[in-house]
Amino acid sequence: MQKILGYMRKAIAEFDLLSDGDRVAVGVSGGKDSLILLKGLWRLRDFIGIDYDIVAVTEDPCFGGVPGDYSSVQKLCGEMGIEYILENSRIGEIVFDVRHEQHPCSLCARLRRGAIHNAAKKAGCNKVALGHNYDDVVETFLMNLVIEGRIGCFAPKSFLDRREITVIRPLVFAPESEVRRAAKRENLEIVKSKCPADGHTMREQMKMFIAAREREDRGFKDRIFGAMRRAGIDGWGFKG
Repeated sequence: MQKILGYMRKAIAEFDLLSDGDRVAVGVSGGKDSLILLKGLWRLRDFIGIDYDIVAVTEDPCFGGVPGDYSSVQKLCGEMGIEYILENSRIGEIVFDVRHEQHPCSLCARLRRGAIHNAAKKAGCNKVALGHNYDDVVETFLMNLVIEGRIGCFAPKSFLDRREITVIRPLVFAPESEVRRAAKRENLEIVKSKCPADGHTMREQMKMFIAAREREDRGFKDRIFGAMRRAGIDGWGFKG
């Protein structure tokens, strides 16, 4: 977990993600990234020198019309003394049963983010923390380039003026492999996704493509990420 905390401290410092008095809603899906993000932000409060509060928020899409079991997340939040908000939604129904999306991930993610933003505002939060890791950054950049024909990515920090909320991503320097190892060492109970498209998405295909390129050409991911930073795309430039 020490490596993860180091990655998070670096991102917080470089992109100015946290300030004294912040009340942060952590989007918790129950996956390894969001759980490590939650635990990391909880631990960092003890020594990072920034005074902020944390609220954990889960927006359950209720895939198949059935609520998920997030009792393990609730238990973890109780152990850490963190307020936990769990809201059920019709997102799964809208994406798969109403819209019949062939490529559901984009719409699903957009609806879930909107729901988390609403929950954050109701909870009096001024920031929302999402668990995107280093690999997610590279994958998103390449997906936008190859599939949509545009150069861009989500930002490490972005202010949503209509919501008056700042979205931060403190895990963006942490490789997925390190997040996975940390989740195992911390004995975190992962909530298995019930999404019908899980494992069969364009992101999964891009993940496999990048892994294959990395095996053939070590450093492929780092060079893509470095190019993004040097070009200063979407807020990824070096602090300067």
